[in-house]
Amino acid sequence: QVQLVESGGGLVQAGGSLRLSCAASGLTFSNYGMGWFRQAPGKEREFVAAIGWSGGSTYYGDSVKGRFTISRDNAKGTVYLQMNNLKPEDTAVYYCNAGVTEGLMTYNYWGQGTQVTVSS
Repeated sequence: QVQLVESGGGLVQAGGSLRLSCAASGLTFSNYGMGWFRQAPGKEREFVAAIGWSGGSTYYGDSVKGRFTISRDNAKGTVYLQMNNLKPEDTAVYYCNAGVTEGLMTYNYWGQGTQVTVSS
């Protein structure tokens, strides 16, 4: 059974930093692209960042470029999101995602989310 467990969320003042972690189990972690998404109250889920299976490719949403950094440790089966210079508009539930396409099949898994609240 695949499990993605996020941690590291919390309350922080604007300008502060947080580091989110997502520990994966039940899958061959190094085969999967990993990503972070977020959803604020009343808004649609938004892409934040993604990283390729080897860690050599990273992608960011426009709103977080230059402030957030995604990384992964395949030996630990964990993906991270370092968030710096946080803004109140970064307040959301942050979700970890794992995805892979094998042949004609696409496998996609989500964590339960971790709350990030940035106060002004």
